[in-house]
Amino acid sequence: MEAIPQGEMVIEYVGEVIRAQVADKREKWYEKVGIGSSYLFRVDEDSVVDATKRGNLGRLINHSCTPNCTAKIIVVNSQKKIVIYAKTSIEPGEEITYDYHFPLEQEKIPCLCGSPRCRGFL
Repeated sequence: MEAIPQGEMVIEYVGEVIRAQVADKREKWYEKVGIGSSYLFRVDEDSVVDATKRGNLGRLINHSCTPNCTAKIIVVNSQKKIVIYAKTSIEPGEEITYDYHFPLEQEKIPCLCGSPRCRGFL
């Protein structure tokens, strides 16, 4: 294993690309059956990537209020992609994290990241 240099691409967040309206319905369904909605990643106003059933290791990256990575939307061949980049150099064995930046929700989700600069909510 070797360090991941600052600015390097870590992984693409992949899953099923769906409309925002479909994502809203799925989120309610996932909550009803106890899955939760943590694998829904909004790309823009119209599109969401749902990695709940189809995804890669990117969906397992945890939130932190002081992350070592950042998520960016890039365009490749006219398609928007979610890519996780290293904000800092990441040493072997160091947990990879990014700030989920959840928009204001009616229900606040408690943050348990443990960072000294934790905001308390996602």
